[in-house]
Amino acid sequence: MDHAHYTRLFRLDRRRVAVVGGASGIGREAARALTAQGAEVIVADRDGAGAAETARLALAGAEGTAASGTATPHTLDVLVPEAVRDAVAGWGPLDGLVVTVGVNVRKRIADYSLQEFDRVIGLNLRAYLTLIQAAAPAMAERGRGSVVGIASMRAFQVEPGQGAYAASKAGLIQFLRTAAAEWGPRGVRFNAIAPGVVRTPLTDQIAADPQWYRAYAEANALKRWAQPEEIAGAAVYLVSDAATYVTGSVLTVDGGWTAVDGRYDPSV
Repeated sequence: MDHAHYTRLFRLDRRRVAVVGGASGIGREAARALTAQGAEVIVADRDGAGAAETARLALAGAEGTAASGTATPHTLDVLVPEAVRDAVAGWGPLDGLVVTVGVNVRKRIADYSLQEFDRVIGLNLRAYLTLIQAAAPAMAERGRGSVVGIASMRAFQVEPGQGAYAASKAGLIQFLRTAAAEWGPRGVRFNAIAPGVVRTPLTDQIAADPQWYRAYAEANALKRWAQPEEIAGAAVYLVSDAATYVTGSVLTVDGGWTAVDGRYDPSV
């Protein structure tokens, strides 16, 4: 392999990548990072205004300089299967699909309603079925493509009040692994990113509680929360040619939470 290839390893010039859930948080920063690497990014979200703002920020580029790719907003409700199928068909051939949609209802299992459970499973897991069914076959026909989903450290380590969320994220990992097995022979890769505690709108509720905020910061090896942009690089990596032999994998970006298991550090 010539040296010049390595200089382009993370470049995504003329690659079309859809970021579903791109109106804020991890999705917004993933869209900005992908655009900076030259991708033609579709920013899709039910929040059309948020998607448009993400596209504006992505095009503005780092420190006000022009980004090398493109970013186009698209309003999409992933819980409407017909809308998903129509949207994906209209986007044209995709080289990458990054899905960051998600919701959490923090309640003890005994207090959960069926409606709340269905809402969490619907957005965190069922939406992937519709999106992958719409996007993966065309990727397979072209012999290439990368699908990236946002799981969570909660797929591995739980706490009270995380029942539906943890189950949906653990299920997502196995769903993506199965997709990797089914579409791998045709060149389509499926991987998950498992973040730790990240400052996004999804975590605003607990971050507003000083005791909760400090406890979560202390539970990982880096002793702090992540910012959304610290997850974006993982998405770029998994979409790029740097990860052409990576599929069915989980990339943990949790500040060492699952390594140290949130345990007390004794003096001995």
